[in-house]
Amino acid sequence: MSEHKIKVGITHGDINGIGYEIIIKALCDPRVVELFTPVVYGSARAASFYRKGIEGAENFSFNLVASPREANPKRANLINCVDDNIRIEPGTSTPEAGAASAAALNAAVADLKAGLIDVLVTAPINKENVQSDAFRFTGHTEFLAAAAGGRQPLMMMISDTLKVGLLTIHIPVSEVAKGITREGIVSHLQELRESLIRDFGVVEPRIAVLALNPHAGDGGLLGPEENEIIRPAVVEASDKGILAFGPFAADGFFAARSYLKYDAMLAMYHDQGLAPFKALSPDGVNFTAGLPFIRTSPAHGVGYDIAGKGIADESSMREAIYAAIDIFRNRCRRAEMTRRPLQRFERDRGADVSVNDLPQTSDN
Repeated sequence: MSEHKIKVGITHGDINGIGYEIIIKALCDPRVVELFTPVVYGSARAASFYRKGIEGAENFSFNLVASPREANPKRANLINCVDDNIRIEPGTSTPEAGAASAAALNAAVADLKAGLIDVLVTAPINKENVQSDAFRFTGHTEFLAAAAGGRQPLMMMISDTLKVGLLTIHIPVSEVAKGITREGIVSHLQELRESLIRDFGVVEPRIAVLALNPHAGDGGLLGPEENEIIRPAVVEASDKGILAFGPFAADGFFAARSYLKYDAMLAMYHDQGLAPFKALSPDGVNFTAGLPFIRTSPAHGVGYDIAGKGIADESSMREAIYAAIDIFRNRCRRAEMTRRPLQRFERDRGADVSVNDLPQTSDN
């Protein structure tokens, strides 16, 4: 693993947003290619257009390749996925930009599944203009779950300060209560625990579960979900060996900084988890857990209001790249640690121990 230089695939997102600005800024430092090999899926024309407006990027350029196999390990590489004549209109939502987002994403995921890149980092897309007959998903998370064969994805927001898993993701608030089930909470807690162990090296995670209703339902006065669904799910998860606690009223939980006592928390809906997360972790990262491959993204949107001005902050994109690399290494490390443990035990002891030498258990 130490000799393997990670190939990081990066999709350009919406070409009329801040995607290229944050990508180029994150890759401008020549030292990044010492850590990984960048492979951007997008448009050479769009990259050139935005590079001109970025201070300090005058000497930056992409190495154009047709496949990750051709990537120069000492350069930032780019694969053209769209027509060279595509129209670029910073700050404007267009069908062409949506199609370009989908084209880059499809190409990158195909290479990811083929093992040509090691991890995927996605710049923000516009969930409205990306819709077409060929793309009917409400976001990256749902698309990647389908690409993984219909696996249940777990959308996580991660930073050094806190990690938040979401039970329901991109659905209207009016449908959130219907989307909360005992089975769903238990399965998401299982996936969250497994991800914390496999992807972040936590030995045995402690997970807080947030309530749905104000004051955690006030004993049923403000809603039945806590008593009828969430609390029984926490008990069931605990019976399965998961260190789950709650449900906690979300406002008090964050106000008292109770999140510092846990390795992660499970929020019931999108804004319940993301609003405090973004306030506490402005450079946080979106991570799709529960998939056989690794995908991260910046924890912000397309930024139409500042697109093309060269002022977009690349910090979250940089952190998304680093997080993907760290998770990849953690998975490799865990796979090595759990591969044929008896053989590893023998190797570490430096002794010639066979199965027959081990204590035998009685059938009585």
